[in-house]
Amino acid sequence: MIGVIHDWTEVPAEARGASVALGNFDGVHRGHVEVLRAAHAARPDAPRAVLSFAPHPREFFRPDDPPFRLMLEEERAAALEAEGVGILFELRFDRAFSLLTATQFIDEILHRGIGAAHLACGADFAFGHRRGGDVSLLATRAEALGMGLTVVSHLDDAEGPISSTRIRRLLQDGYPERAASLLGRPHVIRGTVAHGDARGRTIGFPTANVALGRHLEPARGVYAVTAKLDDGRSVRGVANIGRRPTVAEGAIARLEAHLFDFDGDLYGREIAVALHHFIRDERKFASFDELRGQIVRDADTARALLER
Repeated sequence: MIGVIHDWTEVPAEARGASVALGNFDGVHRGHVEVLRAAHAARPDAPRAVLSFAPHPREFFRPDDPPFRLMLEEERAAALEAEGVGILFELRFDRAFSLLTATQFIDEILHRGIGAAHLACGADFAFGHRRGGDVSLLATRAEALGMGLTVVSHLDDAEGPISSTRIRRLLQDGYPERAASLLGRPHVIRGTVAHGDARGRTIGFPTANVALGRHLEPARGVYAVTAKLDDGRSVRGVANIGRRPTVAEGAIARLEAHLFDFDGDLYGREIAVALHHFIRDERKFASFDELRGQIVRDADTARALLER
């Protein structure tokens, strides 16, 4: 299991001397994986580590903005572990941390605090108070302090650099397949199944309801999905993301997943729903009968897409 360290002033001896990839790693996409691989390639003898932040600096500075995260902390740690990372320095980003100068970040945290042997980052990595540090400063100070550094160029595809920002935009525009090609896997929304109003059960389509919470809200509408249950099973299904205009309830967006050929109680259990295909936009129906007929068609479409 990946070791998560929150306090850079209390780093155990076995975590020092690591080859450390730097960044927020929101989504742990294909570009991030290149940075992880570069860190390991430079020092394959060293522990493999990532240094990141919680909360994300944008969440700290702009707490009233809509949620934008592709991944929450638990999901990020799991994705990094799957890529072979053994140590995650998940440092608390608070006011005191935000005031550290770029030089202090290098000297006090990277060098004296965590004792990094080697560093790897993207070419646009910026750090320190008001993002005052760049890779040029990092290279100069790292060399003076005896730390290696690998700067990794952007990983590009035919449409440009692969980035978390680009993936967010694709999801918000309703292109989960294209987002998945940049992530290296489908986008996942993880959460605890909560009680709804059981309306879906009354029309033959019981759903697992998950609040989006701090997750980015993808395009509202219907998706073909797979759900990973907490017992390890993977179940296909169809899901709606949105505010349920036919039912006319509430302003809080959520995910409602109907799992095919599944009969079980998921209330209070954790579920991870992967978005594979966008089927249609969310819309309001004139009656529940009309809604039910559309759900039948959506389910058939989802089954066909997931069979391909």
